[in-house]
Amino acid sequence: MTRRPIGYYVHHHGAGHRARAEAITAAIGWPIVLLGTGLGAAGIDLADDRPASGCFDGMDDTASRPAALHYAPVGHEGVRSRVARIAQWIATERPVLMVVDVSVEVAMLARLASVPTIYVRLNGDRSDAAHLDAFRGATALFAPFHRDLEMPSTPAWIRHKTRYLPGITAVAQHHPRQDDHILIVIGRGGPPGDGTAIAQAARACPETHWRVIGPVTAPTDRPANLDLAGWVDDPACEIASAGLIVGAAGDGLVNAVLAADRPFLCIPEDRPFAEQLATARALHALGAAIMLETWPSPDQWPTLISQAKALPAHARKRLHDRHGVDTAATWLATMAAAAVDEVEAVA
Repeated sequence: MTRRPIGYYVHHHGAGHRARAEAITAAIGWPIVLLGTGLGAAGIDLADDRPASGCFDGMDDTASRPAALHYAPVGHEGVRSRVARIAQWIATERPVLMVVDVSVEVAMLARLASVPTIYVRLNGDRSDAAHLDAFRGATALFAPFHRDLEMPSTPAWIRHKTRYLPGITAVAQHHPRQDDHILIVIGRGGPPGDGTAIAQAARACPETHWRVIGPVTAPTDRPANLDLAGWVDDPACEIASAGLIVGAAGDGLVNAVLAADRPFLCIPEDRPFAEQLATARALHALGAAIMLETWPSPDQWPTLISQAKALPAHARKRLHDRHGVDTAATWLATMAAAAVDEVEAVA
């Protein structure tokens, strides 16, 4: 018997949403169809909904926007097209579930189209009306982080509805650690790294080799111990072989660092709902990382590197599930099977 698919909406800001979806899709024994902007032949490619300015933080400034929505600009052809395309796909393919990673609008659309939703709940203060309505309307919530990284202020009913699924990340094969190598990871979701500041840090620690992956501005004077690699094909391997990681607090990087069990200097980036700040503070409090609110001055680096390397490995290891991808895939397949049984029972 042909199984009805699971629809999986992938947000287009940053790379973590798609990486998470593709990892689960590869591991699950259930057909999944990805929906999102920029997917190309990998799924249902939706029209871009971003404003013409290109500046997008997940919210719009429309005065008439209902409190239950974050982003519903009026007169936007891309928004109109993607809503129609999602609704058409749901009507034609009759998905058993819609996983939404992340968009309260898509979650509401799926529920209006009579499809149960699994909402991917990121960290941070998501006590606003739109998030709470999306959480209430979901069959279950899925948090791609360890429960101990949860904000203390998160209500009990949300915690109870949440399945915590850390470890959804690519796992590199064994790589020998190069303790004198520092890897700076710059993701897709924020601005490029400051090449001049990074060069100053490398110059302050001449006995170590510094390597940057991701976008970075060109320094005027690059020291010999600094390598600017740009985008790389396998960041998991880079992380696994480094002696220490410097980067932000997005779920993708945090899971990769925990999977590789590497010392971590975490500098959270500004994100809606203080998502990265919440994660970074929790990592710091649990002894799994050193959190820095701003980029350090050159003279601070030697001490910070020593502090990060002195953190106990067990603090990182307990926050990671080395079977995380399979655990998430099994759970999602179970939820899909339960949804089928529920429909058949009603019928």
